[in-house]
Amino acid sequence: MSAAPVRAAAATATRGLRPVRKIRKLVHDQRGLPIPHVDIVVRDTHLSRLGEHYHNTLADDLLYMTYEHESGPRPPPRRIRLMYDPENPYVKLRHNPPVGGSQVGRKPAPLTTSENVVRLERIQLHTMAKDAIVSRQNLLGPIMALRALSGETEYGGGRRGSTGVQIVRGIKSVGGWVRPGIPLGAKVDLLGSKMYDFLGTLTEFVLPRLREFPGIALPPASANPQTPAGVSGVVSFGLPPEAFGFFPQIEVNLDAYPKAYGMHIHFITNARGVGAQERARQLLSGFQIPFARK
Repeated sequence: MSAAPVRAAAATATRGLRPVRKIRKLVHDQRGLPIPHVDIVVRDTHLSRLGEHYHNTLADDLLYMTYEHESGPRPPPRRIRLMYDPENPYVKLRHNPPVGGSQVGRKPAPLTTSENVVRLERIQLHTMAKDAIVSRQNLLGPIMALRALSGETEYGGGRRGSTGVQIVRGIKSVGGWVRPGIPLGAKVDLLGSKMYDFLGTLTEFVLPRLREFPGIALPPASANPQTPAGVSGVVSFGLPPEAFGFFPQIEVNLDAYPKAYGMHIHFITNARGVGAQERARQLLSGFQIPFARK
């Protein structure tokens, strides 16, 4: 008897003694992606430098700068009187605005405590591609650029709060060239550590390399601070297309994009009430965002 059949018979006998492992059938979600059979916890791999700077230094300074002492309890808010009696059946379905106009710009700021110190909630990047009206393929460039800048994908890492890059569509007709539902641009929201990473890239690599950049323009001193924009706590400014190639994520592979894109950056904070935008600017100044009054 040759050695080859003996080895084959021994391998067959050994294989029969091994335990048979059953292959687990993967369950797929509504989008067709497999759901792992173990719980995956997504956490930060390293500390955020600007996040630590806010919690260790900047939050205490902002509390000292924005604190307003109130000796007694606040008076109850003034009752808003409507133009028409809501109990009158003849005007029940009529638009019933309050007397004296909107009260949004007159709401006082909440009490200053250590719990409601002004902080950055999220950063929104928005870009518009006018040529996407002609062809939707022209929207691929802005989408790839925002994905490279943010690193966000829809439900990335299993996080429910990650919405990824979203397509901005028209809401109403404008001048005959914008129609409802037509894609016009893209936007993405940055949260958590990615928000601070983008802020550090912006202040260290992009803004210092812009030529003749004096800073973000402040409103004139005579501007009314009680406008809806002044009490919203949102600071917005735009970057020209020249700044597109200054981001390291784009500069490393600039030839992959058909052209440079400008963008609007919205810093959304938790500041509300009268003087909210001033407190938001104080927060951004602590992150080395320059401001200038023309």
